[in-house]
Amino acid sequence: MLMKNKLISDLKKTLPSSFVLDTFEERYAYAQDASNTKKIENLPDAVVFVENTEQVQKIVRLAGKYKVPVVCRGAGTNVVGACVAAHGGIILNFSRMNKIISINKENMTAVVEPGVVLGDLQREIEKFGLFYPPDPSNLAVSTIGGSIAQSSGGAKSFRYGTTKDYVLDLKIVTADGEILKTGSNTIKNATGYNLNTLFVGSEGTLGIVVEATLKLIPKPQSKKVLMAYFDTVKDAVKAVNALIEQRIYPATIDFMDKNAIQTVEKFYPANLLIDKESALIIEIDGFECSMKYQEDIIMNTLKSCNASAIQASHNEAEYNKIWTARRSSMGACAKLKPNVTTDDVIVPRENLEALVLGIRKICEKYNLDVCMVGHVGDGSVHPQIPIDYNDEDEYNRYKLAKSEIYDLTAKLGGILSGEHGIGVVKRDYIGKVVNSTALDYMRKIKKIFDPDNILNPYKIF
Repeated sequence: MLMKNKLISDLKKTLPSSFVLDTFEERYAYAQDASNTKKIENLPDAVVFVENTEQVQKIVRLAGKYKVPVVCRGAGTNVVGACVAAHGGIILNFSRMNKIISINKENMTAVVEPGVVLGDLQREIEKFGLFYPPDPSNLAVSTIGGSIAQSSGGAKSFRYGTTKDYVLDLKIVTADGEILKTGSNTIKNATGYNLNTLFVGSEGTLGIVVEATLKLIPKPQSKKVLMAYFDTVKDAVKAVNALIEQRIYPATIDFMDKNAIQTVEKFYPANLLIDKESALIIEIDGFECSMKYQEDIIMNTLKSCNASAIQASHNEAEYNKIWTARRSSMGACAKLKPNVTTDDVIVPRENLEALVLGIRKICEKYNLDVCMVGHVGDGSVHPQIPIDYNDEDEYNRYKLAKSEIYDLTAKLGGILSGEHGIGVVKRDYIGKVVNSTALDYMRKIKKIFDPDNILNPYKIF
C-alpha cells in the first residue's frame, strides 16, 4: 500500500492532477474491456490520461521505477481482455492523444496519434479523395492505437488487407522510456528487419505506440453492396469460391447465418429475409463504368449457386442500411442473454464449410445458441454466443464448446485469431496452433524489449 501511495503521488506530481484517476469507482470503470469476462480479477492502481509523447515517457519511467504494469487503452472495444489490468498497475488512456497530425495527398500518407477514432480518420481522409481500407465493425469508436495493437482487419480485408498492410512507420516509447522508430515515410523499405510487423499485433507488450504513419490509397469512385440469401449454409459457402473464380474481386464477402439474420432484424429492422438459412454481403467498388459489369457477373454467379433472393443497394441510404445491419450483429446478440461472447477463428478457405457447420454442431451438442457472422472471403468466422455467466452450468458448457471450436480450427489448418488478437481470453489455447519453439522465441523477443515485464504483462502467452 505504501508503494502504491508513492506511485500515485509521483503520478500526480508528473501530470496535472485531473489526469490521474485513483478512486475505487474510477478504477473500477476501467477494469473491464469488451471481452466481457466473467469476473473482474483486479483493479488498476491508477488510470492516467496523457496528451503527448513526453508524458508517456515519464509515465513509463515511473512504472519502471516502481516495477508496475503499464496497460494501454484506447476505446476498450477489444474482445480478448488485451487492455485489462489483471495485475494492477497503470491504465494509460490515450483518448486525449487524438490528433490527425497530417494528411499528405502527394505521398498518400497520414500521420496520426493513437487516440484517433478510425471512423473519424476515414471521413477526413476521404475529403482528399483518399482511402484507408481497414474497417473493423466498431470503427465508429475504435482507435488507431487499438487497431495497431490488435492488428485489426474488418470486412474489406478480403481485397485490401488488414492494418499491418498500411503501417509505414511507428513511433514507439520503449520499456525504458526511449523513442524507437520502426520504419520510414516511404512506401517501400527493405532496410534491415521489418520492425513494423513485429509491433503491429503485439498488443502493447513490446512498446507503446505514440504516433503512426499510415499508407493511404485512392478512394474508389463508386461502391455498391449486394445481399444474397441461400436456403443452406453449404450453398452460401460454395458461392464464395465461385465468386472468386470469376476473377471479380469484391471489396467484401461477408456472411450471416439464420440466427444472426433473425436476431439483427429484431434489433435493427432492415428488411432482412428472416426465413433464409444464410446470407452473403458482397461489396463491389471501383470506377463507375465498371460497376454494372461487376454486378452482372456477380448476380449471375450467385443465381447459379442457388441464391434464393438478392437485395442490392441503389443509393447511400440503402448501402448504409445493409452495412448497419451487419455491423449490429454483436449488439443484437447481446439482447438475447445478459452476456455475449465472440470469437474470430480463421481457416484456409477450402475448409470454410467444415468450420461453419462444425461450429454449429458443437454449439448444438452443448445446447448453446450461436449467431455466426464473418469475413468468409478470408475464411474468417465470428461465432457469437449469448450466455448467462451467472448460470454455472451454461458457462461450463460454453467453456467446453470454446475449447472444441479451437480444436476444430486447428484440425482444419486454421488459427485462433485473424483480427481480434489473443489477450488473456485465448492465452491458454495458443499452444493449439503455435508450436512450442515459436512460443519460446516470442517469449525471448518479449524479454529483449521488456526485461522487467511491465508492458501489458501476461498477455498473449
